[in-house]
Amino acid sequence: MRACVWIDGQRIAPDAARVSVFDRGFLHGDSVFEVLRTYGRVPFALDERLERLERSARLVSIELPVGLDVLRSEVVAALEQAAYPEAYLRLMLTRGADEPRVAAVPNRPRRVLLLAPLVPLPAETYELGVAVVTERSELVGNAIAPGAKVGNYLKSILALAAARRAGAAEALLVDRSGGIFEGSSSNVFLCSKGTLVTPPEESGILAGITRRKVLELARSWGVPLELRTFTPRELRAADEAFITASIREVVPIVRVDGDAIGGGRPGDFTRRLLAGYRALALGGATSALSSAATSVVN
Repeated sequence: MRACVWIDGQRIAPDAARVSVFDRGFLHGDSVFEVLRTYGRVPFALDERLERLERSARLVSIELPVGLDVLRSEVVAALEQAAYPEAYLRLMLTRGADEPRVAAVPNRPRRVLLLAPLVPLPAETYELGVAVVTERSELVGNAIAPGAKVGNYLKSILALAAARRAGAAEALLVDRSGGIFEGSSSNVFLCSKGTLVTPPEESGILAGITRRKVLELARSWGVPLELRTFTPRELRAADEAFITASIREVVPIVRVDGDAIGGGRPGDFTRRLLAGYRALALGGATSALSSAATSVVN
């Protein structure tokens, strides 16, 4: 099944989809974006992601070309037209195109929506866990516009490339003080003596919505929480560890820099969180479908 593309609300054949070479998203990475997936063909946490997209745009002074209600309607309509069993979505806002003058800052934002069939991680990823490496990073999070999910991902791309060269699935970024603060494209957690630990938003991380859902689950179960960074040594000594991301969900970490964590296999608490997260996502899909059905009947 082919990917689908919408530009400024209009569906365009993938082979014909074009964005100007003068678009600042292309020239400078001057854009913000959100990535999400469906469960039961319903986009999970769509409202939260659209609100974060609006916040990201505001933080970098990109004006929304349309309201959130219009974006929401476009996403829902696009999913209905694409009719994938499950879908991957990427919604981008760029500052737009202008003549290539250094001082020019256009005010013609462009929106691009990409849809593709969801390709989930293999089941063995969750059954066996993954290896990660640690990478030093001089830049903590998005230092220029903290909290904004921006299109310039070069730091993360380079870190992930280093991880792949080492045979690892993810790179965990370490700040100048020696604390791990996030993954190249994920949030990171460890569990030690029954306490769940993850870096706080104040450390400069991009606080993921999957991270938020995991924290909500842990609080609802009465699990003690600590919001702080931790060192690679602490991570190696942890009982369990995992990363979170919207497409990957909750992925167990079993090795860091070649050393085993928790006996080198996913822990029971991580498995429980993954199951709880999926139940939450599927429950949200069931609720949304029920609401839609009620709306049609009434």
